[in-house]
Amino acid sequence: MADPALHADASRARRVGRRYAEVDQIVTALRDLRGAAEDRDAARELAAEDPEFAAEAERDAERVATLREHLRELLAPRDEDDSRDVLMEIKAGAGGEESALFAAEMLRMYRQYALSRGWTLEVIDSTDSDLGGIKDATLSIRAGSSAVGGGVGTGGATGGAGGGAAVGVWAHLKHEGGVHRVQRVPVTESAGRIHTSAVGVLVMPEADETDEAELLAEQMASANLRIDVFRSSGPGGQSVNTTDSAVRITHLPTGIVVSCQNEKSQLQNREQAMRILRSRLLEARRAAQDAEASASRRSQVRTVDRSERIRTYNFPESRVTDHRTGFKAGNLEAVLAGDLDALIDSSRRAEAEQRLRDAAEGEL
Repeated sequence: MADPALHADASRARRVGRRYAEVDQIVTALRDLRGAAEDRDAARELAAEDPEFAAEAERDAERVATLREHLRELLAPRDEDDSRDVLMEIKAGAGGEESALFAAEMLRMYRQYALSRGWTLEVIDSTDSDLGGIKDATLSIRAGSSAVGGGVGTGGATGGAGGGAAVGVWAHLKHEGGVHRVQRVPVTESAGRIHTSAVGVLVMPEADETDEAELLAEQMASANLRIDVFRSSGPGGQSVNTTDSAVRITHLPTGIVVSCQNEKSQLQNREQAMRILRSRLLEARRAAQDAEASASRRSQVRTVDRSERIRTYNFPESRVTDHRTGFKAGNLEAVLAGDLDALIDSSRRAEAEQRLRDAAEGEL
């Protein structure tokens, strides 16, 4: 990390920084455990001569147990993509305009959550609805260099739910993928009846240009791509409806189609579309590998079918319910303002517990 030559290659520096953050947490946890064990042993020796030290020895023993469990979580098998940044897609679903309005609220929710963690959220592409909602949006959420290794949840001494090794954006947001259901009285409802609508969220780990180099080089070969350009659509402005700046890329072997029109130049839109396509191909490869893996070795939370609802936002009762973990939060307004830590930690905790069970079964 101290070698100036490393930082001449931004992609390599990012990978080394992620690995450093992962290893640093393990080393720090081990040092904390050893220090706590020494304090406990010293307090026990003093307690043999002075009973007043007995309570301190007991507290130190509890801290040793907590730190040992934390280290065990850090060393447990984990998702190799946990340190990655993510691409997220938010799509309005059942519910028409009400769904589009809630999709816009979810975009603001994730923006505030990213801001609270020191991350950067960029809207790569979006389509607005008539009443100010969004029909769909593609986002990039990235941890800055200062944030790598810094955000590990709200779990106190244990480093947050799911183990502190999960330092990246993917570690926190991968369980957001699925159908989010909202129950409330829409602004378009004159009779005051509660309606149910849904918004779909897809989360993918973002591929670095150097990731899966041979695979992506083959898949992204020009022979496999059809690139079309067309005029951007939107409310107007420079380069909108006047030039062929929008880009649509079709990956012929898989049929994956990506389009971008938010940037002013065709080159910028092409770069953004290629970036999304790389991540979609990486996600497709991950899905194929997961399908072949033994069910007992896959995360309980990660394997939930994305077509099923994962969370309900109930406005009349100001309640948010995660249907995978059973966690309920009675602070709907705060959640929509970006306070997602408790909900996300419940999913990370479920994943960590499953991985520990899988690891224990593998040792038997």
